[in-house]
Amino acid sequence: MDKMAIRLDVNNMFVDRVGSEHGLTIEEVNSLQNKVSQAHENIKRAEPGFMKIPFNQAEIVQEILQLVEETRGRYDNFVVLGIGGSALGNIAMQTALNDPFYNYREEARQGNPRLFVADNIDPVLFKSLLEMLDLKRTMFNVISKSGGTAETMSQYLIARELVAREVGEDRLKEHFIATTSEHSGYLLEIARREGFRTFYIPEDVGGRFSVLTPVGLLSAAFCGIDIEELLAGAGFMAEKCATDALWENPAYLNAVLHYLAYQKGKTLSVMMPYAHSLKDVADWYRQLWAESLGKEVDREGKVVNIGPTPIKALGATDQHSQVQLYMEGPFDKIITFLEVEDYGLELEIPELYEDIQGVSYLGGHSLNELLLTEKRATELALSQRGRLNQTIIVPVVKEYTLGQLFYLLELQTAMIGELFNINAYNQPGVELGKDYTYGVMGRRGYEDKKEEYFNRPEKDDKLII
Repeated sequence: MDKMAIRLDVNNMFVDRVGSEHGLTIEEVNSLQNKVSQAHENIKRAEPGFMKIPFNQAEIVQEILQLVEETRGRYDNFVVLGIGGSALGNIAMQTALNDPFYNYREEARQGNPRLFVADNIDPVLFKSLLEMLDLKRTMFNVISKSGGTAETMSQYLIARELVAREVGEDRLKEHFIATTSEHSGYLLEIARREGFRTFYIPEDVGGRFSVLTPVGLLSAAFCGIDIEELLAGAGFMAEKCATDALWENPAYLNAVLHYLAYQKGKTLSVMMPYAHSLKDVADWYRQLWAESLGKEVDREGKVVNIGPTPIKALGATDQHSQVQLYMEGPFDKIITFLEVEDYGLELEIPELYEDIQGVSYLGGHSLNELLLTEKRATELALSQRGRLNQTIIVPVVKEYTLGQLFYLLELQTAMIGELFNINAYNQPGVELGKDYTYGVMGRRGYEDKKEEYFNRPEKDDKLII
């Protein structure tokens, strides 16, 4: 499977490619080896849950596959009710591994249901989705570890009422799966009361690290994706990254490069896939990076207000929207390209309009060649202007390579969290906003937050124009 191994090309991060003013040196990287070795031991000792996932899901995978087989042909639609880490991985896998127009082409679905991920509570959007679906032939996967996620549970309450009207209370359990905590929580209580089929999120796996648990595996399996290969790919990368040797471990090396660049003012991390199939991996990465690394305090409680800002882009689309900024704006970014070697097909450009040289030169080439050339030209131009950039090379977008990519980026996040001396697994900044919402909506135990909300400073009309 080495031919299917993704690779990290970091040449354009160093002084010999981008110049001494902004480029890094081999010596700077090597100077962090001892710190990385200590961080490696810390990670091994803590054993965060995402590191165990490639090796402990076999029984759950078989349970998921059995459910898919049992229900084959019964549902036209599979709807994920979830937000953030309960949604982005589902979307990323579907975009990467299924036909771009999967929901619209029956031949692409091969009898599998359409997938809809309801990751926003915009009332117009959600009402329109429910009105479009034949609820008698729809399965909902409600994903919330605590069952207290206001957005997800609001969607569930609305969907439950409508489905019950369509199929009756006695058949409600045929249309809902609950993916939640195994031992406690409101959704678990509801699932037991209603008799819903239940899958569990490991207690030591946070939402943004949960893509290869039932959170992501269920929708993937229902849509024909090989979830065993996803986990096999993640396992391959886990074994590759088991060493603390910086130049042998792509996750650790990438973390170190971002860490060193951050110290030099490169605080923005752009991920730019040159493949539509990977565009939503950049969206998934954006949450992983932002929620894990944006922290007010370090592990000792010292205020540090730290964290690289992740940005998603798409080649070649954003060559025409963002690259001008990357080329000539502030020297505050690292650009990570995702390059695909084999798209699985070749789309040739016809040779026409021989008398119009500004168009005819394209004939005889392919869209594959044009896209790759544009990526490499952008890469070269950035390097010549002293802009740090690197490339993750994906041989072909398949389950095995996507599993590798997920694990690589998760472990990279864990390592840079250690280097920053922060807790990469909590999200206190998110919780405060949630607490105010709970209070205003009348949830018991949050009365003080309701009071704070309604006693906040009034808006000054003079400043509303």
